Amino acid sequence: MDKLTFSGHESFYCRALWLPKGYHFIKEGKQFNQESAAADLGVGKNMVSSIKFWLEAFNICDPNQKLTQFAHFIFGDEGVDPYLEDPATLWLLHYYLVTVKHASIYHLVFNEFRKEKIEFNDSHLERYIWRKLAEHNQTYSPKTIESDIAVFRRTYIKPRSATQLKRAAQNIEENFSSLLIDLELVEEIRKGEEKTVWYSIENSEREDLPEELILFCILDNSAYGQSISLQSLLADVNSVGNVFALNGNGLIQKIKKLIEKCPHITYTDNAGIREIQFKKEIDPWDFLRDYYER
Repeated sequence: MDKLTFSGHESFYCRALWLPKGYHFIKEGKQFNQESAAADLGVGKNMVSSIKFWLEAFNICDPNQKLTQFAHFIFGDEGVDPYLEDPATLWLLHYYLVTVKHASIYHLVFNEFRKEKIEFNDSHLERYIWRKLAEHNQTYSPKTIESDIAVFRRTYIKPRSATQLKRAAQNIEENFSSLLIDLELVEEIRKGEEKTVWYSIENSEREDLPEELILFCILDNSAYGQSISLQSLLADVNSVGNVFALNGNGLIQKIKKLIEKCPHITYTDNAGIREIQFKKEIDPWDFLRDYYER
């Protein structure tokens, strides 16, 4: 079993500007262990290691600080979205955060945990993580797990309560600069008079999720072949259904749009067996670049 990894972010969630800053920092040949790293990145010293952590978690660089194809595709000299202005790029970053598994909590929540509990609170998630750690014969301090859960929340959830909004107004950059909050994947909910805050990750049609990105993520999954069942696309580990909390109807609609754009893709529904097929090899990067160019 793969080793589970928690901590490394120094309790900082990833700010929107950190990834492009980090990309150019590495491209310029600089090192995170240099004394000038904090000044070069324009952050406090305790944020330097956090930025390095998030660069790996979002597939911007590997553990050896080598920039990835994805990093160059987004941030390079001919990058398609160097300022992270297109929502599709945020969906891509979320996809890698879940599938790279550098930060285990994201992989576990979207692939496994939310199948057990669509609605949950911090205690539910904490107990689940301890259970998974026991299965892997690993241990962490309770403070580390609590910190990971807090960072998970801040990654996806906007301040909503009166108290949160008041604090947010006092420091807008601090509270609204989290990279993925606009995806609204995780919803904060209230249950009657309970003081405990609950959260929900429900499957939906994800109308703001481009079908080109769906195709990219399908083709990026090495577990798939030329024919893939709809059920696999909805429920397999790192499937688009799991990663994006996408329901069946939403996936079918996106597949139909893809068929209109690409003659090499077919979708069949025979005797209840539904699957997508690729008649010809498709370069996922070319298809994704076409989306950005349009």
